[in-house]
Amino acid sequence: MKRNNVYVSVSTDPISDYQEIVEYTKELQGEADFIHCDVMDGLFVPKKTYEHTVVESINQNSLTMLDVHLMVKEPTDKLESYIKAGANILTVHYEAFEDKEMLTRALKYIKSTGTLAGLAFNPSTPFNDVKLFCYDIDILLVMGVEPGTSGQKMVPNITRKIKNIVAFRQANDMNFKIEIDGGVNEENAQSLIEAGADVLVSGSYVFKSKDRHFAINQLK
Repeated sequence: MKRNNVYVSVSTDPISDYQEIVEYTKELQGEADFIHCDVMDGLFVPKKTYEHTVVESINQNSLTMLDVHLMVKEPTDKLESYIKAGANILTVHYEAFEDKEMLTRALKYIKSTGTLAGLAFNPSTPFNDVKLFCYDIDILLVMGVEPGTSGQKMVPNITRKIKNIVAFRQANDMNFKIEIDGGVNEENAQSLIEAGADVLVSGSYVFKSKDRHFAINQLK
């Protein structure tokens, strides 16, 4: 059975023109629960998108909460600028930190500002590797594809991974939300929700839909 408390975070990734991104987010105001700002630096992933100035512009033109996903190398020195730009959720990648003590510090710093702290990890990274950091987060972002390219097909066995995370969360009396990013569409949304996903990130599926409002409701 589908749950009522599932959120949709609509990604800017399919759009390359900055002004079009702003217009798109204005269009989705009141429809999407979050705007998922995919920030890529061309180093952590091959693709490069935009920096904090575009996030600030989105924030100035929309009342929708901003779910900022940093796919950047060593993001520690970039956190403050994205928080000031208006991030309500700020997510960093486990794989982006060679020094995992710096990762812990980054997550605690994000939370200290009143921003929700998110931790993302790639399909090739075992959940066991990130368990320790779940004590310092509000959001665990499970990548359903390798980061960097929009429109990919979701990797297999993602629902099993979600169920394992849910079991870990319950066993340790935690309340972080589980967010799924990559390959989400109307065909797999129900199984993801039933497995325990709280937030579904959608890029190409919503963007390419003729009726974007209908597409967002289909995911829910």
